[in-house]
Amino acid sequence: MPKQQIETAAFEAATQVRAVEDSIHAALSEVAELQARIMRVNSVARVGFGTVHPVLQELAAAVTGLVEARGPVVGCHTALAEAKGKVPGLRTVSFGEGSECPDQKTAFADLRIVA
Repeated sequence: MPKQQIETAAFEAATQVRAVEDSIHAALSEVAELQARIMRVNSVARVGFGTVHPVLQELAAAVTGLVEARGPVVGCHTALAEAKGKVPGLRTVSFGEGSECPDQKTAFADLRIVA
């Protein structure tokens, strides 16, 4: 495989890993914002704590799942960085300006919330 093809494929993989990381971070932020909005609604409506408790439990489970998913993705990122040194043609390749990882601006995935 020509060096350019290897570099392009590696860049695409690195960019996708960053996009996945960014998506998880965005989802965590969105869930936190949703929790705050639900608490505000509960306060404004002056309903009992038990009314939204099941909702908050479900959101807490979602946060836990996202945090648990984040760890292996970070591990994947680390493993890819280590693997780079074992692939001929990538040992001295760097993505971006001095960074081993693609810039966040180029690694973006559209996040949609589905209810």
